[in-house]
Formats: sequence, C-alpha cells, structure tokens
Amino acid sequence: MKKLIFFGVLGLFILASCNSTVTHTHNEHDHEAEGHNHATEDHDHSAHGDESGEGHSHETADSHLETAEAHSDEIVLPKVKAEAAGVKASIIEPAPFQQVIKTSGQVLAAQGDESVAVATVAGVVSFRGKVTEGMSVGSGTPLVTISSNNIADGDPVQRARIAYEVSKKEYERMKALVKNKIVSDKEFAQAEQNYENARISYEALSKNHSAIGQNITAPIAGYVKSILVKEGDYVTIGQPLVSVTQNRRLFLRAEVSEKYYPYLRTISSANFQTPYNNKVYELQALNGKLLSFGKTAGDNSFYVPVTFEFDNKGEVIPGSFVEVFLLSSPMENVISLPRTALTEEQGSYFVYLQLDEEGYKKQEVTVGADNGKNVQILSGVKAGDRVVTEGAYQVRLASASNAIPAHSHEH
Repeated sequence: MKKLIFFGVLGLFILASCNSTVTHTHNEHDHEAEGHNHATEDHDHSAHGDESGEGHSHETADSHLETAEAHSDEIVLPKVKAEAAGVKASIIEPAPFQQVIKTSGQVLAAQGDESVAVATVAGVVSFRGKVTEGMSVGSGTPLVTISSNNIADGDPVQRARIAYEVSKKEYERMKALVKNKIVSDKEFAQAEQNYENARISYEALSKNHSAIGQNITAPIAGYVKSILVKEGDYVTIGQPLVSVTQNRRLFLRAEVSEKYYPYLRTISSANFQTPYNNKVYELQALNGKLLSFGKTAGDNSFYVPVTFEFDNKGEVIPGSFVEVFLLSSPMENVISLPRTALTEEQGSYFVYLQLDEEGYKKQEVTVGADNGKNVQILSGVKAGDRVVTEGAYQVRLASASNAIPAHSHEH
C-alpha cells in the first residue's frame, strides 16, 4: 500500500515536470513568433512610415488647404448664364473726371416757349371737346368756348357790333359835313377816333365768335401744360384759361448751398436725374449751357440759384423736381466706374472682379465723387483690373445661391 502511494506521488511529480517543460517551450515559441511579428512591423515601418514619407504627406495636405483658401471666395458663373443675365465686364483705365456738387433742382419752361390763352369776354366756360393736360395742340386750335348768354350786360359781341355800326354811320356823316365846313375838324377827328375804336373791338371779338359763344384758341403750337379753369366756371376778361408750352427749350434751376459759393465759378455743366424714370440726362448731350448763377442767396433761403438752359427732346416734364450733379473742376487720371458696377451692403460698396471666363471675385471699394452716371473709385481696384460693369447684381445673386468647392473650378 505504501509502495502504491509512493509511485502515485512520483508519477504526479513527473507529469507536472513534463507539463512545465511543454508550457515553457510553447511560451518561448510564442515569444519568438511575437519577435518575428515585431520585426515584420519594423520592416513595414521602415518601408512606409519613415520620416521623409510623413513629411511628404503633410506637405501635400498643406498644399490642398492653401488652394482651398485661395479660391474659397471665388464665384463661378457659367459663361452661358452670364450672357443670358447681361453680365458685361471692362478693363479699368484712368480717365479725366470732374469734381461734383450734388444738390436738388427743378426743370422749368424756358422764357418765350410758353403762352397762356385768356378770356376775351366775360361769361361761362365750356370746353371744346376733350381738352387734357399733355395733349398736343396747334396754333389756333379751339380750346374753350365762353358763352355770354343770359348775362346781364348781354352778349359783348352784339354790343360791339352795334357800337361799331353806330360809330361808322356817324363817321361817314361827319366826313361829308367837314368838307363844307359844317362841322369842325376837331369834331370830325373825335368821330373818326370813336369809329376806329369800335371797329377794332368788334373785329377782335367777332373773329372767333360763333352761335354758341366766344371761341378761345391755342395761342401757340405745343402741348397743354395746365388747365386753369373748370367746366361751368364764370370768367372775366383777361382771366387765364389754358397754359400751352412748346417744350423746345427748358431751364434747369439748381439750388446750391452757400458753403459751395466759392466753387460756383468753376461749374461748367451738369447732369440731372428725374424721379419718374430714374434716367440721368447730360446737359452736354442736350445742347445745354450755363446761363447764370446767383450772387446772393434768396430771401429766407440758404441756397444760391444756378440756372442752365437745354433742349427738351420730349422726355423731360417741365415743373418736375430733379436730382442735380453740378460738374466743377476737372481731374486727370481718375479711376471711375459706372454706377451699375457698384452694389451696396450695409453702407459699404462692392464691385466684382472677373478672374477668368467664369470666375469672379467680390471686392470692397471706397467711392468718391458721383456725377450721376459714373463714380470715382478711391481704393479697392486698380488700372488693368477687369470689373463687371453691367449685371453686378446677377453675379451677387450667383454668389449667394451656391457655395463653390475649391476643387470644382480649374484654371
């Protein structure tokens, strides 16, 4: 029994020793395998992860980032869409410009080109047909009829006719008597004077008289500027009825602040913008000229009047108030752009530079003098830049409607 126990213990000891040896050998094999794997990793590192390889990867990434930053503010507008939207660009070149005094003014009818039809008799007004402001009339066109029927003094034409006939008979009687010295020369002269006055009065009234009353006609050819009476009004002799203007020549009267008085002598011409079509007119293109400028301000006014005269081509309405750009001292080599090239955002002004056929860039600028058509550019662009002069708002809409990735546009 003791021998069996001894050999059993000895067998367990030997088995444990064998297991320990096998385990150690296995661990050593795993360690070697791990070492082999480490070597493989070292090999991979040397092949792909060396310092120069990492540097190359970083440089490539930086290069792409710089390209993205360089084109992040670029606007892409396809050529076909730009042409359809009326986008046009021009190369900026320095050119002469003029100092500008911006103010307000009024367009007035020139002297001699406006006339007023007045009542030649007293009576009640009725219009001949449809007379409206702005309609074209010829000289002698009937405008108004004045009826004196049912007036206490009676029809003035009939009274003038009776006076004329009576004075004529008296004149002829005196003419026969004066030869025989029956009447004195003084009495004959008085009869002749009465006759001539009656004749002139009757001929003037009867010329435009009809069965319905006295016709009042247009004194000149032109356009009806204003109608000063209403249908059925009672008028007296000499009362204005209808104003007619020829609109051939007009006055532009600008009101200039007193602080600009020292510069008034340098003013040579002007541009003005009308409120009804926002069109800017140049006096030079309308045969305009400076007539005068005031030497003093008016009563209870801080403004000095400056007056121009120009041809009206049928588009300018006399009496309208306008915005005036007085052109003063000339300046050389000035960078200027049309008003249509500028866009405004929160008080700042921007233009769009054309980089290539389809690429544009938004550029802030500082503006100076404004003559109504062109604006002086103080900073932001330079000579040689290609700037969008028409359709700037279309380019602005294109920049707002899409964000262009850096790699989507190739140069």
